[in-house]
Amino acid sequence: MLNQLFDAALAASQRRERNISEQNLLDHISLLPKPVDVYAALEKSSHIKLIAEIKRRSPSRGFLAEIPSAADQAKLYQDSGAHAISVLTEESGFGGKLEDLSAARSAVRIPLLRKDFISTEYQILEARAAGADFVLLILAWLTKDRFLALQAFAKQLGLGILVETHTLAEIAIANEAGSQLIGINTRDLQTFKTDLGLFEQMAQALNPDAIKVAESSVKAVADVVRYRNAGADVALVGEALVTADPSILIPEFTSVA
Repeated sequence: MLNQLFDAALAASQRRERNISEQNLLDHISLLPKPVDVYAALEKSSHIKLIAEIKRRSPSRGFLAEIPSAADQAKLYQDSGAHAISVLTEESGFGGKLEDLSAARSAVRIPLLRKDFISTEYQILEARAAGADFVLLILAWLTKDRFLALQAFAKQLGLGILVETHTLAEIAIANEAGSQLIGINTRDLQTFKTDLGLFEQMAQALNPDAIKVAESSVKAVADVVRYRNAGADVALVGEALVTADPSILIPEFTSVA
């Protein structure tokens, strides 16, 4: 499944590149304000912080929510107390689109993540041009060398990087690279099965200076409490928010100390 998602994301970006060159993107980027500092927004605090995700579908669950306006959803998340927003832009499995990122950027001030299956510098340029402040790099698929090259390129553009891990070997790569924002995805992207206990088992291996992000598996406040007790500084939550009322859930989640 992971190979299919990366292949589909790459093919979609290559289709866009036939119409919009790298230079076109760079010209547009030169007119944009600096990205919002995601590391400052998500810095360690007395309470857990939240990345709220705009997510219409998933390969494992299928349809989740209509979300006719990414701008409205982003504004709802911000107004409810989210510290950053993840915008799924992958089309084939998640029903996202790059335009969702631009729409969200027009509506909110807090940092925006382009969450996609990124493997090329062009995709990072797209993210910056569409208003992202940080990008997701997934070590379950990227080689160490490709990850390091993409991380360096994103930094040159002023973007933050959320490095996603799922194994101790991947955590070691992120730590060695000096990554400031490291996530442990408790969803296996090969099988899409979730195991909240994975964060509890592996969090202590993360660089203590890094901002620790618990990704996936949150259904209720009790799950956020488990993540916080295991050392999470931030929780990334998608399905729970799009299938319920974010104005109720986000304050509940962010109240966890």
